[in-house]
Amino acid sequence: MPIATINPATSETVKTFEPLDESEIDRKLALAESAFAHSRRTSFAQRASWMRSSAEVLDNDVDRVAAIMTLEMGKTLAAAKAEAKKCATAMRFYAEHAERFLADEIADADAVGAHRAWAQYQPLGPVLAVMPWNFPMWQAMRFAAPALMAGNIGVLKHASNVPQTALYMEELFQRGGFPEGVFQTLLIASSQVERVLRDPRVRAATLTGSEPAGRAVAAIAGDEVKHTVLELGGSDPFLVLPSADIEAAAKTGVTARCQNNGQSCIAAKRFIVHEGVADRFEAEFVARMGALKVGDPMDPDTDVGPLATEQGRNDVEELVADALAKGAVAACGGNRLDGPGWYYPPTVITGITPGMRMFDEEVFGPVAALYRVPDLDAAIELANATTFGLGSNAWTNDAAEQDRCIDELQAGQVFINGMTTSYPELPFGGVKRSGYGRELSQQGIREFCNLKSVWIGERDDHGPGAHAE
Repeated sequence: MPIATINPATSETVKTFEPLDESEIDRKLALAESAFAHSRRTSFAQRASWMRSSAEVLDNDVDRVAAIMTLEMGKTLAAAKAEAKKCATAMRFYAEHAERFLADEIADADAVGAHRAWAQYQPLGPVLAVMPWNFPMWQAMRFAAPALMAGNIGVLKHASNVPQTALYMEELFQRGGFPEGVFQTLLIASSQVERVLRDPRVRAATLTGSEPAGRAVAAIAGDEVKHTVLELGGSDPFLVLPSADIEAAAKTGVTARCQNNGQSCIAAKRFIVHEGVADRFEAEFVARMGALKVGDPMDPDTDVGPLATEQGRNDVEELVADALAKGAVAACGGNRLDGPGWYYPPTVITGITPGMRMFDEEVFGPVAALYRVPDLDAAIELANATTFGLGSNAWTNDAAEQDRCIDELQAGQVFINGMTTSYPELPFGGVKRSGYGRELSQQGIREFCNLKSVWIGERDDHGPGAHAE
């Protein structure tokens, strides 16, 4: 894929970029290594000052950066503005809490035969972030904000179709006051990632993206014995049980499926509904899905914009066509829209059975799979009948059912009577083939730190916390 801004609403190539050559990659990695030698010695207060200043820069740039995101990947302008504002919130969150999250942990010195003992968190160094296009700022920021506040260096390899957003990320932190080299964007092709990841100056990596991409990065990092965090795909279940508020579940379900034009790893994709309320839910859900306005993402009245790439739309079409050919039914949608751009309408597919690709594969577009089940046991069994385990939703006002869903759904997140989303305050990640490790919260900032144990067997004049980190 060329490194280029291609407007998905028109298919027009707006701007192209040449990938960095070997000498420029080497220069940037040398700069990252040099920046780390200084960054690891800066105080939390200094980093927090730079991070807050960067958040202010972003606040002032919301309209500009939202327009770039909408141009490059097709999300609605309102969604792009919300994404930028969410990034600023996360930046301030880590500026406020990083020092406490990484404070020394005092151990029981007597138990280990020491005069003093503690564990401390230290930054690892330059960390490579391989990021996707669907939330082009938020995905990168939920790595960048905690990593930089910990004293690490960010090296961003962004998706090839969002280069202007990627370059803005580097600009943002520089304008906020972070020294040169602390956060850099590498405009490189996917084929160049291995070369960067194997470089000894890169100490760890994080990837958000597809399962094949995650496997590739994990294999290289494993060969180099480098720490990784992977956030991969999802086929999130959305359970609706008899005690649920059906109207609220259907309304939220439409947003959960079609947010970001349906291109979200944690979007609800499989709607698993108790047969006692299935008719009511299906009628409400299909009506709301069919009423969404598809169109120009710059138009404030648009609910769903185009898919980000032509291949993405082709993939959605193939999965839907396979299901329909094998006996499934489109309750609404089901065919691409005519005209320029990579548009696909909100679609609800019923009658999906094993053997159809949609039963096993993630549909990355505004397409909902609707299942009917006889009871909670069957709902949980179907919800877990996937290789993924990222997010999950359950709608029930029965306390015992809530407890079972929380306990038995195999996912990194369970949201009861609400839509799965990400918050700086909560850890984010998955199980099974949705990846490993966690982003956000206290866990997220600790992922790229060395947890160092310190044992002192004789008296000294220094207390924990008197050291440099």
